[in-house]
Amino acid sequence: TSFYTVAVSGIVWVMPLLIRIMFDGLGYVVMCGTPLFLFGSLTFYSYFCVSMFENQNTIEGKSRSGGYEMVKILVVEDDVRLNRLVCRLLSDYGYQSIGCGSAAEAFEAMEHEPFDMIITDVMMPGMDGFEFADAVRQQDREVPILFMTALDDMASKRKGFRIGIDDYMVKPIELDELLLRVEALLRRAGIASSKRLCVGNLVMDSEERTAYVDEEEVPLTVREFDILYKLLSYPKKTFTRAQLMDEFWGYETESDSRTVDVYITRLRNKFKACTAFEIVTVHGLGYKAVLHENGK
Repeated sequence: TSFYTVAVSGIVWVMPLLIRIMFDGLGYVVMCGTPLFLFGSLTFYSYFCVSMFENQNTIEGKSRSGGYEMVKILVVEDDVRLNRLVCRLLSDYGYQSIGCGSAAEAFEAMEHEPFDMIITDVMMPGMDGFEFADAVRQQDREVPILFMTALDDMASKRKGFRIGIDDYMVKPIELDELLLRVEALLRRAGIASSKRLCVGNLVMDSEERTAYVDEEEVPLTVREFDILYKLLSYPKKTFTRAQLMDEFWGYETESDSRTVDVYITRLRNKFKACTAFEIVTVHGLGYKAVLHENGK
């Protein structure tokens, strides 16, 4: 829409100049060349910015998150770049992902919260993936475990499956295939993933990325939807600005953390009519969603 506005404005501005040029000849072309060039550059820049913004706020695929608890996946990988890539991918598709660089970190994370699935490397410092998976199986016989490793020999695969892992992928992995395998493992494990989150008079559909208050749709960008869905999926849990930036803007973004404040302000304004929750500022940290009983 913004592009068309700029384009129409350009036509209205340029047409009188073209008519003048037809009557006054090339001398007027030289005189008008500079403003025409500047306007053309402005038009192209506006179109470029609009396109970039629209692309940035478009994520292909469907989210599988739902209820008050999103599906939680633990990613154990000592390659920091790959760890972040996998976690970001899972987050984009509606999963709650936690990244750890070693088995020791993974066990510490598991002490604080349960996970619905584990994706782990094999060759890691300290305890390797085989030992890690074996230790997990001693505590939990049901949680799906997927190996993501460079070891492609049959002996390693046999060892992993005999320990009790559920799937095995050889690096370099295909991200689309990883998503398919994650979905299949969760389906086999019987882990339900509702596509709707209901909080009082608010209904959020994670498949369509739409939000309704009293059955009236509230227009949201993809990023606004994701931030609100995240907060409401974990009521009373505080998320720092850095955590939200890393998950929804990426580690390499050049945006300032105060960008989060802008989005929170937008969400508060858009949901003034919703009495089921409020987004509370936790001074010095970030934000959390607080639910209100009976819409009060």
